[in-house]
Amino acid sequence: MSLTIPDELLQAAQMSADEFRLESAVWLYQSRRLSLAHAARWAGLTRLEFQRELARRNIPVYTEAEFQHDLAALETLNPR
Repeated sequence: MSLTIPDELLQAAQMSADEFRLESAVWLYQSRRLSLAHAARWAGLTRLEFQRELARRNIPVYTEAEFQHDLAALETLNPR
């Protein structure tokens, strides 16, 4: 599927096409609609570049809830 963003819309938003792609990628990632890899690809960045952009915006890549989930999974593998 191809998506065309009208130039008038970009002008009204005062954004370049690259800025629009980045902003939409960040929004899609933050709303959990795209994975990190897919969002980075949509933004035209490497995963590391996209992670740096998220860090610059104080958007966590690994949440506390994900950490707690992973920790619980590890504890089932090595019960005390």
